[in-house]
Amino acid sequence: MRQLLRSAWVIGRRDFTATVFSKAFIFFLIGPLFPVLLGGLFGGIGAHVASQTEQPRVAVVAPAAEFEKLAAAHVRLTEAMDERRVIEIIGVVPSGDPQAQARDLLRSTERPVVAVLTGAPDEPQLTGAVDQGGAVAGQVAMLLDSAQSEARPLSVTTTQRSTGSETRSRTITAQTGQMILFFLTIILAGMTLSQLIEEKSNKVIEVLAAAVPIESIFVGKLFAMLATSLVGIVVWIAAGVAALSMFMAGGTASIPEPAVGTGAFVVLTVIYFAMNYLLLGSVFLSIGAQASTVREVQTLSMPVTVAQVLIFGFAALAVGSPNSGMAIGGALFPLSSPLVMVARAAEEPELWPHLLAILWQAAWIALVVFVSARLFRRTVLKSGPVKRRWWKRAAA
Repeated sequence: MRQLLRSAWVIGRRDFTATVFSKAFIFFLIGPLFPVLLGGLFGGIGAHVASQTEQPRVAVVAPAAEFEKLAAAHVRLTEAMDERRVIEIIGVVPSGDPQAQARDLLRSTERPVVAVLTGAPDEPQLTGAVDQGGAVAGQVAMLLDSAQSEARPLSVTTTQRSTGSETRSRTITAQTGQMILFFLTIILAGMTLSQLIEEKSNKVIEVLAAAVPIESIFVGKLFAMLATSLVGIVVWIAAGVAALSMFMAGGTASIPEPAVGTGAFVVLTVIYFAMNYLLLGSVFLSIGAQASTVREVQTLSMPVTVAQVLIFGFAALAVGSPNSGMAIGGALFPLSSPLVMVARAAEEPELWPHLLAILWQAAWIALVVFVSARLFRRTVLKSGPVKRRWWKRAAA
């Protein structure tokens, strides 16, 4: 055992140093920034286009005094709701027949409107491509009621916290933690495959196998890539904290606090990432040992990735009900346990369940690593086509 661990340390240190101190690792660190920047850019453009195209515009044919009342009511409605969900109103001075003026406004292309309001406030009539019980008609009715009534100012007392707001923010934190853990594991665990295939193709793996036990190569590579991934995660967390401090009002204080506390939640997330990575990384290394080409790796890893997506969907059902039977079952199932427990850390303050979960996951990791290492030993040095069975040879 001591020889195996010493050899695994040598292999792990070699892989870690070769990866972290390479030029490609710099691009690996900045790689996730491009999807984030592009997502923010196109998300902002999409939101701007949606606000310009989806916000309905209603023309109000009414005297200036009456339109000012509706405009004041519109301001109050906009302050109470999302601005993009509130209709836009424009004032038009009455001229001639109201119905004829409404038809002209609906045909106009200078400032297209979806409907025209006439006859306010005594006999309001809304004309246009709207439904009787739709959102546009409903908001126009609210504006008319608000403009004609004497609204009293509402007294508001602000508190630092409430049960409803805490529950909602913790649920969002739980969902975010699960998604981050899932995507980081899927992306980073796949790195082990490419490195293994490269070393198999240039016969480096055979040189290593002649010097150290095969199991040491498996364990060393697995933990080296885990350490490399943790370095990347630390850099990304630091960059995220710096970005929040610079661009978000209130900085990191504006982030909802998880139930176990921010510091404990970060530590638990890193631990559960390590557990999830070791479980999935062992499977990926076993797959890579059986494949000799990149095409074979992609074919063999596809079922594992699909299964991981299904497990993520199963773990997501535990969000919002951490003490339900579904959540407890997900915490006991080893492949979904890290994802379920990350969500629990965001929603429940107790720490003792996490200690039990970590011990439970560690036991499963030891079993999976042992089985995967044996499989790795049997298949990693094999190359070329797979031997056909005797009955297939006879049939040929």
